[in-house]
Amino acid sequence: MAASTSALSWSGGKDSALALRALRSGPDPDPSALIVTVTKDFDRISMHGVRRELLVLQAEAVGLPLVEVEIPAACSNDLYEQRMGQALAESPLREAQTIAFGDLFLADIRAYREERLGSVGKRGVFPLWGRDTGELAREFIAAGFEAILVCVDPAKLDARFAGRVFDYELLAELPARVDPCGENGEFHTFVRAGPIFTEPIRCHAGEIVERDGFVFCDVLPSEPATAAA
Repeated sequence: MAASTSALSWSGGKDSALALRALRSGPDPDPSALIVTVTKDFDRISMHGVRRELLVLQAEAVGLPLVEVEIPAACSNDLYEQRMGQALAESPLREAQTIAFGDLFLADIRAYREERLGSVGKRGVFPLWGRDTGELAREFIAAGFEAILVCVDPAKLDARFAGRVFDYELLAELPARVDPCGENGEFHTFVRAGPIFTEPIRCHAGEIVERDGFVFCDVLPSEPATAAA
């Protein structure tokens, strides 16, 4: 019997990173590729607003190939499903029996993913499902991961959190109504270092901008330090 193959839905954020860590140490098959949705108009990870060049550096650091699903900025759900369906039907995702996600507790999103995957003969895997999100957030930090808040929904969390490092101090400052992992869309992150990476992503927080009702921190790649002559 051929070995089961899998891919991981990747956003560049902490839940994706924790899911990859869990897959590599758990019973489910290790992913052989990362699937990421990129907004073509901006050349950035959809929703998170992270530059594509940083995404590529992440993929290199975790040692997995990227499958980029390009969508326009004003993308309907029908078009999104069409583009994703096309990606799933082509190599290398065609060979994957399972697609893993970093979802934590939103049952409607899980049901949607399972329905869409089932229609093309694939199965969803959710290695973090049901975990306590406060515990998971603290575990992320304790494990040595480093992340920056790259997108904040100001209707749910103060805009001043954009660009902040995801650390114990930040967790202590989050309002009680905000999920510690931002699972209700309060914020999104970019992971720049951690145990799944062969080396940290050299980057720094740049300009804070507001666009389409969200506040983004433009994370910029940093030049490697040069030795003194």
